[in-house]
Amino acid sequence: MTAALAVAREAGAAGDVPVGAVVVGEDGTVLARCGNRTRRDGDATAHAEVLAIRAAGAILGRALLDGCTLHVTLEPCAMCAGAIVLARLDRVVFGAWDDKAGMAGSVGDLLRHPRLNHRPEVAGGVLADECGQLLRAFFESRRADGVSA
Repeated sequence: MTAALAVAREAGAAGDVPVGAVVVGEDGTVLARCGNRTRRDGDATAHAEVLAIRAAGAILGRALLDGCTLHVTLEPCAMCAGAIVLARLDRVVFGAWDDKAGMAGSVGDLLRHPRLNHRPEVAGGVLADECGQLLRAFFESRRADGVSA
């Protein structure tokens, strides 16, 4: 999670919502490290999780990431949860809970929906205070500057 936090800080410094994601292979090797790029790329789908899944798949040369773990600083949204399920990641570890859009238990639980054909192991709240504080500080700063969050 500390590696995901480092990437999240980089994303925030670049003006994006500070969310970071890291995909780790079965042997513990870091395959991909990505931060949010929605604002920089002008792409609503450029969430850290989606970018990290794409990058890890490219490195492994396959679409399915079985055996891999995704570490992300914020509870995945519906889009990211869907990508996680489709990529067949074995495990998801996330930091801060997202009461507005989280799909690993907050708003819904797409990651462990009983009708889906793949349900990764999920561990939430890892370094939640640090992950949450990074997000709160980013949005407080944006509001203070009069910038739309």
